[in-house]
Amino acid sequence: MVVAEISVVPLGTGSASVSEYVARAVEVLRRRGLKHQVTAMCTLVEGELEEVLEAVGEMHRAVLEAGAPRVVTTLKVDERRDRPLSLEGKVEAVRRRLEER
Repeated sequence: MVVAEISVVPLGTGSASVSEYVARAVEVLRRRGLKHQVTAMCTLVEGELEEVLEAVGEMHRAVLEAGAPRVVTTLKVDERRDRPLSLEGKVEAVRRRLEER
């Protein structure tokens, strides 16, 4: 299981707004049934490495197909093999550390 941070940025659309393009990219994750969280600056995804990598390619293509003449996609992948990894677990670990202070 991996946790990934994905940012798909359309360029050259003639508009400062990107929400329509982001919605197209996120729809890919919904269709694939991948657990995800949309944030103000990126989308977080949890899943098996291969399915996340395939989804990122599809997200990138979905934005191009929506009319963006250029797309920059950034991907960060966090994979642990010593214990289970999840979106909630990563947030909970930070919360516990803050409570210890």
